Amino acid sequence: MKKYFAALAFIVVAASCGGGNEKKEEKATPAAASTAPAASSNSNNPDYQKGLELVAKNDCLTCHKVSEKLTGPAYKEVAAKYENNDANISMLASKIIKGGSGTWGAIPMTPHANLSEDDAKQMVKYILLLK
Repeated sequence: MKKYFAALAFIVVAASCGGGNEKKEEKATPAAASTAPAASSNSNNPDYQKGLELVAKNDCLTCHKVSEKLTGPAYKEVAAKYENNDANISMLASKIIKGGSGTWGAIPMTPHANLSEDDAKQMVKYILLLK
C-alpha cells in the first residue's frame, strides 16, 4: 500500500511540476545560494544553513522563490504569516510531507512523502528565519 502511495505522490509531483526538474533545479540552486547575502544575519545559523541546503537539493525552488510568488507563496510571505515556534514548525513540516491546499489559494501543494520529518522541519526553520 505504501508503494502505491509513493508512486502516486511521484506522479503527482512530476505532473504538477511540468517535468524537466533536472534543468530547473540546476537553475534554481544558484538562486538559493544568492539568498544567503540577503539574510546575512542568519548566515552563521546552523538551522539556516542546513535548511538552505535541503531546499536547494529538493524540488522546492520549482514552485517557490524567496521574495516573490511563483506557483506557491514566497518563503518570506510564509515567514510573515507564521510565528517561529515548535507548533508551527511541526504543522508546516507536515504540510510539506503530506501536501495541502486552500491556505494560499486554489493550487495545491504536492506531497513530498520522500522527505523525513526532520528534514522537513529543518526546511521550515530556514523559511521562518527569512522573516
